[in-house]
Amino acid sequence: AATVPIGRPIANTQTWVLDPRGQPVPIGIPGELHIAGHNLARGYLNRPELTEDKFSVFSFQFSVDDSLNSENCTLKTVYKTGDLVRYLPDGNLEFLGRVDRQVKIRGFRVELSEIETSLNRHPQVREGVVIAWEDAAGLGPKQLVAYFTAAAEPPPTTSDLRRFLGETLPEYMIPAAFVPLAQMPLTPSGKIDRHSLPEPDNLRPDLAAEFVAPRTPMEELLANVWQELLGVEKVGVYDDFFELGGHSLLATQLISRLRGQFPAQLSLRALFESPTIAGLAEQLTLAQQSANGRTLPPIQPVPQDAERPLSFAQQRMWFLHQMEPDSPEYNIPDVVRLRGHLDLPALETSVNAIIRRHETLRTAFLTVDGRPQLQIADDLTLAIPLIDLRHLPPAEREAEALRRAEAEAVRPFNLTKPPLLRLTLLQLDEEEYLALLTMHHIVADGWSMGVFIRELAAGYTAVTQNQPRALPELPIQYSDFAWWQRNWLQGDALEEQLAYWREKLADAPPLLELPTDHPRPAVQTHRGAHLPFTLSADLTRRLKEISRQTDATLFMTLLAAFQTLLSRYARQEDVCVGTPIANRNRAEIEGLIGFFVNTLTLRADLSGNPAFTELLRQVRETTLEAYAHQDVPFDKVVDALQPERNMSHSPLFQVMFTWQNAPKAAISLPDLRLESLPVENHVANFDLTLVLEETPDGLAGGFEYNADLFAAKTIERMMTHFQTLLAGIAENPQTGVADLPLLPEEEWRQMQAWNDTAVPLPDQPIHYLIAAKAAKTPDTVAVRQGAAQYTYRELDARANQLAHYLQQQGVGPDKLVGVALSRSPEMIAALLGILKAGGAYLPLDPDYPPERLAFMIQDAQPVLILTDDSQVVESSDSRVVLLSGSQIVELPDRHTSQLSDYQTTRLPDYSTNLDSLAYVIYTSGSTGQPKGVMIPHRGVLNHNLAAQKLFDLRPSDRVWQFATINFDTAVEEIFPTLLTGATLVLRQPELPAVTELCQIIRREELTVLDLPTAYWHEWVYELAQSDTAVPNCLRLVVVGGDKANAAELRLWQKITADTAVTWLNTYGPTETTIIATSYQADG
Repeated sequence: AATVPIGRPIANTQTWVLDPRGQPVPIGIPGELHIAGHNLARGYLNRPELTEDKFSVFSFQFSVDDSLNSENCTLKTVYKTGDLVRYLPDGNLEFLGRVDRQVKIRGFRVELSEIETSLNRHPQVREGVVIAWEDAAGLGPKQLVAYFTAAAEPPPTTSDLRRFLGETLPEYMIPAAFVPLAQMPLTPSGKIDRHSLPEPDNLRPDLAAEFVAPRTPMEELLANVWQELLGVEKVGVYDDFFELGGHSLLATQLISRLRGQFPAQLSLRALFESPTIAGLAEQLTLAQQSANGRTLPPIQPVPQDAERPLSFAQQRMWFLHQMEPDSPEYNIPDVVRLRGHLDLPALETSVNAIIRRHETLRTAFLTVDGRPQLQIADDLTLAIPLIDLRHLPPAEREAEALRRAEAEAVRPFNLTKPPLLRLTLLQLDEEEYLALLTMHHIVADGWSMGVFIRELAAGYTAVTQNQPRALPELPIQYSDFAWWQRNWLQGDALEEQLAYWREKLADAPPLLELPTDHPRPAVQTHRGAHLPFTLSADLTRRLKEISRQTDATLFMTLLAAFQTLLSRYARQEDVCVGTPIANRNRAEIEGLIGFFVNTLTLRADLSGNPAFTELLRQVRETTLEAYAHQDVPFDKVVDALQPERNMSHSPLFQVMFTWQNAPKAAISLPDLRLESLPVENHVANFDLTLVLEETPDGLAGGFEYNADLFAAKTIERMMTHFQTLLAGIAENPQTGVADLPLLPEEEWRQMQAWNDTAVPLPDQPIHYLIAAKAAKTPDTVAVRQGAAQYTYRELDARANQLAHYLQQQGVGPDKLVGVALSRSPEMIAALLGILKAGGAYLPLDPDYPPERLAFMIQDAQPVLILTDDSQVVESSDSRVVLLSGSQIVELPDRHTSQLSDYQTTRLPDYSTNLDSLAYVIYTSGSTGQPKGVMIPHRGVLNHNLAAQKLFDLRPSDRVWQFATINFDTAVEEIFPTLLTGATLVLRQPELPAVTELCQIIRREELTVLDLPTAYWHEWVYELAQSDTAVPNCLRLVVVGGDKANAAELRLWQKITADTAVTWLNTYGPTETTIIATSYQADG
């Protein structure tokens, strides 16, 4: 993975990954993270509607027993984080991005973090961020813009970055612009500030090609069109259209505009072949010369003895073969075991009789002037090689035979050399053979294999039994069908069928975005694997009964179930699935061997959570309509719809459902027992294909999947989820499709086990425990900043004095006290004093923008504000108390008292409820308006005790206090340290550069760092560049706040290989009290 997992839940915390309807999703499937437990906030201050929206009650049965319902772990409410995650098989969570960071670009759903991950893999990119940008007026379409800092000078060019991303990402995910930055803008808490990224300009990007201005009137005209379409001020004649931000949709618009300006017409292919102004100008010149000098001949009928056409399907297959001549993708393999007496001459005679009978098996596909042309041999004889494996030990023969079978299945054909059929015999014993039969799809299909086997059985029986041949000559041949098809399927007949598909597939999603284990390659691969499975006869019977009750076929029921599974996996309600159809809808072609099969795209709408029976009725109607329009070839549908083409996936659909209902020949030969064997050809034409057939024992089949996208374990889980779903449908087909079960009980119990985090909590708040620690270690230094420091005795006394004063001022449970103090030991004492007084603190970092501070004060209405600089809050309506040394100055009348007037030892007389507020911290809102998160003592106590254990804090530790108090990581740095009796070392006001960090660690003898992820990334880069060793005193580094890159972690592990430094990645929204999960990296 490109990013580091965020780990498992901490103590008394539960993490549930749910779909949009609040149901748990399976392991490996993305969903929104919901968090439950002691760590939840009470909600948002003064925002009851938002609180109700984000904090909700569990809507599913989350526990089959009471193991998660102990007194210390009440799970009534969950927080909806808005974060997209998935469970990994080992129980760790993987962070995928924000739900609201998924954007639609040209119809494709794009996860911005996936592009960032790929960008950050570039060796010359130190850090990259991607946003979806649209102009301020909202007039233009959204565009992807990448911002990056370079690892070294000079920075990589746009051409370099586009080329690099193009190796792993589809074209629609390549940013239109790349903006180099000297450094990323950061928020005060150390996170990347995306709102401060500069607006991309419309200047020519830094390309590999040097700028050359247009040199001819035609080049100038082309440049004007490019500039307007791409929004670029200056275009060079050798600039690549796609490197300037063009994509296939803009390419289509460009060709359309050129047709309006130039008399000669260019195809879209011309732009892809010549994506520069100079190249297009040359193509236009040649096209104009050709148009002026030639006229095409009129169309005439073709005589029978003249050139025969390819069928539409054959022509498409021929074209695909030209692109990948060595691909086994369209081989059709079959393996049969034969036991008994085999008459090899009779077998050869029978096979060659079939070749004579079917001219398609005698057909060569030649290329003449760049076009396909058929050449049909009058006679052709196939010799069947016999490979004797009996010299091998018996234990090795079977393995060698299967190895040869798999090798034969992927051996490519030469389309110019018929027959496009191979038959090889492997002899394993005196009367045992494997027959390896392979045909190319351009001359056969699945139905054809049945025809071949039936005719082989009839011919072999006739020869061995000295019977006359029972098969008459065929009245027509495949080429007759091709001729008929091309003459019939044109004009109104073609348009009527295409009109249906245009309407049915209008605005269909271009990609079914199933969650994958590996990034989708920029160019689709076909490395496949297969997982077989069966469904019981009882389940099959129940599904057939549902089919009967709804007037549907079993195929329709299974298709509806499969589309339900895909919808739940991909989080999409508009699902297109391809399915092959035999297309043998005329009696005269039923007995032909040939490529008749067509592919239909079946679209389902699952919006509104219809009952399964309602979806089934929809699928039935769609399927019947599609059958009525099955004659138009799939490639003509694609041409008519003109979907945005992408090399990373197939058009219109990426998932296939194959229902094996073609007539099967009963394999029976005299003196032989035959057994069909499965053969693995390791080819996947699509992302995923479900193959099913009905057998006497129930449904049988399997998943064929692209192994470059999916891991075997993922498909195994998918199989289990499909079986669970089918069982749920059989149990209650009236259930809404989003509510049908996916999780088997074993997987559900596994998730519960991962969330079994209950541990007992003391009934005293955190400041009581810190006071107890102070009593045990009074002379240990508690807080230090430069020369200033407090021992635990001094810190406790100072906090007690302030607590007494605050109680006199009316501070008590759920009363807020603003803390506008600069980072200092006094600030730490103030936080403790507020908690000891029974109140809750409101952090007001003096370095924050005055407008933001003013909003927080106005919204929270604190009882009073503690500050050491009255100017920070001079416009506040709240009472302001100026702390100056030991003086307390109440503004505006400047009434002054001394902290020494208040008791230092005895705690204020009150009892803190763990459900009362500890602090309110403001975090950014989606509308830009900050929202106050109310954190109770229970959450602080639970987090602090968990962090103390998780970080293995010791009294000897020196923990760096890095974060601003306005960022809740400060709570994680301050209170667990004091709870342990260790020393808290406050950093200086200025954010230190990463180049200074090692020096600070050595000087302060720091043992624990808690850093923002972006800052840690910079530090790792600096350590690697400067070849600096991590100081020996450091034992723990905790990072959090953003996604940690796997590349930086690997570099960190290399840098710290000879040290004992532990590294933790933490995750948690403010609403769940700092962190909810943690992950410890190996090494």
